[in-house]
Amino acid sequence: MRCKPRKRKTWNPGGKNLRRGRKPCEDGGCTAKVEAASPDLSKSKAPVETVSGRDDDGTPDPSEMCWECVRQLRIPFKIGQPKKQIVPKTVERDFEREYGKLQQLEEQTKRLQKDLKKSTDADLAMSKSAVKISLDLLSNPLCEQDQDFLNMVTALDTAMKRMDAFNQEKVNQIQKTVIEPLKKFGSVFPSLNMAVKRREQALQDYRRLQAKVEKYEEKEKTGPVLAKLHQAREELRPVRDDFEAKNKQLLDEMPRFYNSRLDYFQPSFESLIRAQVVYYSEMHKIFGDLTQQLDQPGHTDEQRERENEARLSELRALSIVADD
Repeated sequence: MRCKPRKRKTWNPGGKNLRRGRKPCEDGGCTAKVEAASPDLSKSKAPVETVSGRDDDGTPDPSEMCWECVRQLRIPFKIGQPKKQIVPKTVERDFEREYGKLQQLEEQTKRLQKDLKKSTDADLAMSKSAVKISLDLLSNPLCEQDQDFLNMVTALDTAMKRMDAFNQEKVNQIQKTVIEPLKKFGSVFPSLNMAVKRREQALQDYRRLQAKVEKYEEKEKTGPVLAKLHQAREELRPVRDDFEAKNKQLLDEMPRFYNSRLDYFQPSFESLIRAQVVYYSEMHKIFGDLTQQLDQPGHTDEQRERENEARLSELRALSIVADD
């Protein structure tokens, strides 16, 4: 809330030059409230105003005043920002570098898990579609009229069902040995991010209390100021120790966690490769057997293509399919 103008009175604590007609706000949030003192008629006809919300040495305490009052006092003060560098820049850079690597690892883990899920879903959809096609062919009336065609479609249906079974086994293996470990690995990152947030909160508390100590150290060393300085230092000590402990723990454990990814993921990726090798080896056998059942001796691919083109030409020659 902005300060309300008040005519014929000037608030002038400590001899500071202020604009006329202004006083501290009265919204209850600012402790620098005006108190009317007994007027001294020999010096001034207007009542003199004194200000509470001061430190024990008599100077206004900006931390207990509203922003408008601080601005009017023209006191350069920034709450919670100590002058002393409490965390070395090299330490902060090391922390940001290690945490950045873990953030990148988290993103890559999520993306890999998502891509593997898409891949396994597509594999299952492919084999299920192949089985459905073979079943549709078996229900075709042509199979009832041509025994050779029925035998060929039956062989295809058997091969597709075998393929679907091996594909399901492969997907289950990948789900168990790759996707689930990725999911468990990714579940660690929320706890890590929370630890980083707690470290950041401890750092903010550390900075705030350090700034408070520095503020009292700069004041005149009166009895009340020394008492407040001692109290501020006592408050600072456990907060500083807490931050340093959290910071050290993260700096020690983040590189270890990042480097452990190789030992963790290597068995999963080996299992993924083995599952693919087993699956495609079985597919080679299945389709090799199917080829032997369907192939006609002495026919090459070029001969089959010419025969198909000849039959297609015969169909196109029919009047019911002729172009108008």
